[in-house]
Amino acid sequence: MKKYFLTFVILFFFAAVAQAKMVSVSGELVSMRSGPGPDYAVLWELGQGYPLKIIATKGDWLKVTDFENDTGWVHSRVVNREAHLVVKKKVVNIRSGPGKKFKIIRQAQKGVVFRTLDKEGNWVKVKHEEENITGWILRSLLWGW
Repeated sequence: MKKYFLTFVILFFFAAVAQAKMVSVSGELVSMRSGPGPDYAVLWELGQGYPLKIIATKGDWLKVTDFENDTGWVHSRVVNREAHLVVKKKVVNIRSGPGKKFKIIRQAQKGVVFRTLDKEGNWVKVKHEEENITGWILRSLLWGW
């Protein structure tokens, strides 16, 4: 009995870890659907790099959630493992270095997506692809990986 319980705990742990995987949208405009297939309604259109957390799978479809806890389904072909972050606060400062003593070079609004470049302590170096902005943001103000 003890052996079966331990096996169950190990399997549960690995299943939970597998469920916590992060992905990012790899296309310009990707449909998040209400179910695992192309015949389900489109809930949202997601842009390039938008980070998502996988919470379940069904065939080639991934059930995902975003930084606002919205859930839906995307096909596995339209995501990748390139790390991205999204601003989860109303406005955040982008700084020239990893700390509050560094100059504010820009600000970003809630929902803006950045590619993750580097991490140092509680700070993340990010790049906004379209505006070609690179800087540092406090990690707690972002969601993703």
